[in-house]
Amino acid sequence: MSQSAAIRAELAREVDRSLPRLVELTQCLVRLASPNPPSDTVAIADVAEAMLAQIPGMEITRVEPERRVISLVGRLRGAAPGRRLIFNGHLDTFPIGAELGWTVDPLGAEMRDGRLYGRGVCDMKGGLACSILAASLLARHKEAWRGEIVLTLAGDEENMGSLGTGFLLERVPYAKGDANICGDVGSPMVVRYGEKGLYWIELETTGSPSHGAHVHKGVNAIDRLRAALDRLKQLEDMPVAAPAVIARTIADAKPVSESLSGAGEAEVLQKVTVNIGTIAGGVSPNLVPTSAKAAADIRLPVGVGTADLDRQLAALLGPLEGVSWKVTRRFEPNYTDPEHEIVRCVVGAAEEALGRRPAVNMRIGASDSRWYRRHGVPTVVYGLTPHNMGGADEYILVAELAAVAKVHTLAAYDFLTATT
Repeated sequence: MSQSAAIRAELAREVDRSLPRLVELTQCLVRLASPNPPSDTVAIADVAEAMLAQIPGMEITRVEPERRVISLVGRLRGAAPGRRLIFNGHLDTFPIGAELGWTVDPLGAEMRDGRLYGRGVCDMKGGLACSILAASLLARHKEAWRGEIVLTLAGDEENMGSLGTGFLLERVPYAKGDANICGDVGSPMVVRYGEKGLYWIELETTGSPSHGAHVHKGVNAIDRLRAALDRLKQLEDMPVAAPAVIARTIADAKPVSESLSGAGEAEVLQKVTVNIGTIAGGVSPNLVPTSAKAAADIRLPVGVGTADLDRQLAALLGPLEGVSWKVTRRFEPNYTDPEHEIVRCVVGAAEEALGRRPAVNMRIGASDSRWYRRHGVPTVVYGLTPHNMGGADEYILVAELAAVAKVHTLAAYDFLTATT
């Protein structure tokens, strides 16, 4: 066995021996509330910074684009110059939701029957702990790998990340790298190499007033909104021109991925979806409403861009009288070549840790990985299964926590010791 292979084997054993410490790291993070809103990450950033400071050689930078929205960048240098691997994750969580009927303290980080409970434990404080542990173990063997390991622990992800990962990538040069592993939610059995695009739209319609019994004298703004929303749903029929590799990996992953993420995932990954999330209008049943509003969340598969939606909306909604709209958020669908080296490193490490080969697939939901891909950084998402994410009794499986930490550690080592 070569020296490098021996160190790699020792790293795998060290992850196994470090499970109590990994659980403790996760519990420490969970016990600190960091809900978004208000995206106040001061307390958890302080604790995460203390964790990073225990890693020999770690250089730490605090970034605060707005008051109390704190992100951290930790930088660890290897034995010689080389490539830079990023571990990315977010410090903020969904609201605590104490009113949802938790059976455990949402900030208690309670362990029960192989499960670890708490708000944000899967999304994504468990993933953060995995990356922090991986960096700490790799720091013990800095003589064996080249380049740098950088951890970008961001605030503001739940608000789309412009003050978190997006800000770091614009302002901190070494927040970028040659590859990125994001520990956001998913499943240890699925390596996610891309995600759908995001396009949020608000519609508003106007009418003219009248009594509800004299509808011939007025124009009903809600009727106009209904017509506009019917046309909006027609976006789901848009043709999709995706690269063949996308369709192939989605089809190959379907048996594993849909068993975890629900039947229909493969279809949704390959089409435009329109979720009409809010509707408002009118003041009384017996008055013809003069205004109405709605908002929708549209997700775009690879093969449909936001400019395509701009043109299609103009064609669908432009002819309608009394209808206006504005796009409030937009991100292009994005992906890393599923044959890229970082994908292969994570797949190989996962197969070793799990004893079976994971699926390789796209991701329906958005993550901070889209910011990295926008900046040309190849990225995979590899994290924990999101049990009850955002609801009561959010939890992770401790066995999965151990597996994800091992994959983060070994994939990073493989990437930083590869001959380029």
